[in-house]
Amino acid sequence: QVQLVEAGGGLVQAGESLRLSCAASGGTFSTFTMGWFRQGPRKEREFVATIGRSSGYSYYADSVKGRFTISRDNAKNTVYLQMNSLKPEGTAVYYCAARVRWGGWPPEDGHDYDYWGQGTQVTVSS
Repeated sequence: QVQLVEAGGGLVQAGESLRLSCAASGGTFSTFTMGWFRQGPRKEREFVATIGRSSGYSYYADSVKGRFTISRDNAKNTVYLQMNSLKPEGTAVYYCAARVRWGGWPPEDGHDYDYWGQGTQVTVSS
C-alpha cells in the first residue's frame, strides 16, 4: 500500500510562488510515475503535471506550462511542484498521485493513477 502526503499549500497573492511537496511511503518510489492534479471550487479535477520514473521526462497542462515545474527526488521519496507566477484561477486543492503500473504516456487522466494523497489547499488572492 502506497501512502502519499502533500504539504506546502497556503495563501499567496497573484504573481507569487509556492512549492508543494508530496512524500511517498510504501512501495518502490523510483518505479512510480507521479502526477499532480487540482480541483478548484465548483470545478472538476484537472491534470496539472506528471513526471516519469527517472525525471528524464515530464509533461504539463497548457494552463501551467512555463510557470510550474515538477521534479522528484527518488532518494527522499518525494515529488515537488514549483509554482511560479500564480494566478487566482490556480486556487484549488492540489493532489499528488502515483501510478505504480505500466501505462501510456503522458498519463493525464485521473484513472491512470493508483494512489492519491489527501490534498493541500492553495489559495491565490488577486
